[in-house]
Amino acid sequence: MAKKAKKELLDALNLDRAYELGAILQYMGHHYEAAGKESPAIIEQFKKSAVDEMKHAESLAERIVYLGGVPVQKAVPVKRGGSLLDMVKDDLKAENDAIARYRKHIKLCEKDDTTTRMLLEKILAVEEDHADNWETVLGRKID
Repeated sequence: MAKKAKKELLDALNLDRAYELGAILQYMGHHYEAAGKESPAIIEQFKKSAVDEMKHAESLAERIVYLGGVPVQKAVPVKRGGSLLDMVKDDLKAENDAIARYRKHIKLCEKDDTTTRMLLEKILAVEEDHADNWETVLGRKID
């Protein structure tokens, strides 16, 4: 892989990692803050999603190191608080943003880095599952 392409890929992976770190904080915050009679099942989904995001952040860090980079430690800003409905909407938006970002970043490594492409595709599939879960909770599909 050319030096410029490798730097672009490492920057993309670090951006993905920063968003995964933010997703962990957002989901765990929602897990702690959610309240109401509808919340028990959703609280568990917040926690499960946070654990999935932790695995993504770890996998991305391992790949970044393998490629010769240094994984970021700082998360992007997160949405906290609000009603249970607001939390779910915020999480759905974050998942849809992640889906778009991963699709874009997969294209960066389609030709030269099959391993990174497969990692990002695996993460993308989980993000799509998270989005589907939140759409189901909301009782609708969002394009």
